Amino acid sequence: MLSFAAADPTCGAGLQADLLTLAALGCHPLTVVTALTVQDTAGVEDVLPIAGGWVADQARALLEDMPVAAFKLGMLGSVEAVAAVAEVLSDYPDTPVVFDPVLASGRGDAFADEDIVTAMIELLLPHTDILTPNSLEARRLAQELVSPSRKSPNLAECARLLIGAGCEHVLITGTHEPGAGVVNTLYGSHGPLRDDSWPRLPGSYHGSGCTLAAAIAAQLALGRDMPAAVQAAQHYTWHALAAGFRPGMGQHVPNRLWQLPSTPPQSASSQEEAHVLGA
Repeated sequence: MLSFAAADPTCGAGLQADLLTLAALGCHPLTVVTALTVQDTAGVEDVLPIAGGWVADQARALLEDMPVAAFKLGMLGSVEAVAAVAEVLSDYPDTPVVFDPVLASGRGDAFADEDIVTAMIELLLPHTDILTPNSLEARRLAQELVSPSRKSPNLAECARLLIGAGCEHVLITGTHEPGAGVVNTLYGSHGPLRDDSWPRLPGSYHGSGCTLAAAIAAQLALGRDMPAAVQAAQHYTWHALAAGFRPGMGQHVPNRLWQLPSTPPQSASSQEEAHVLGA
């Protein structure tokens, strides 16, 4: 599995979130750094995009050495990086691509200006097997595809426009929509394919979108078809959020290792006893 994304020193989102998710689901993650960030769990202070040539060179070195079962795209950081990723993907048309169009942080820090959004639509959507925007991102992306004077399209229309722009499927997540539950809808070329409703969890989570997109990519890499991959990935992500924790003063972080058995740390005395017993 190869992930293109920005580094997040909190390990709540970005490449580090992808690493944890992919490893937890049985994949070996490969990573291409698209940007460095200065951030904590409360928000992003600064972003340093990596030059497009460096993005392409990282990917080419990995792809010439190892086979990749799926690609996952996250925050790319610049038009040059978008173009570099698109050029790499064009050489692997049969490998599934999961694209999480990260346009802003959970706090609202902008990651993509209009030029980057346009480049995403024109260069990356034609390579994308599934796009995973939240409802805010879906509306912003779709608005680029309609007249500026036109009223903002509804979510079903957003999905239709984005599929018309080149991607095969769109999963619009409903965290930002009102309601006691969160409804996520998977769309294909002929309309909705499935709706999944999940109990709304309290609190705000850092990296939930990264986790979901990486989990979908893992499920596709493991051989599931798109509807089954989306359902399994949502199940994993919801439980990771439900088991999440708040390590700092900002958002909660998903526990991507929730499926693994947890062993409480041994006290010094119990460690000494285990040593005496030959453990």
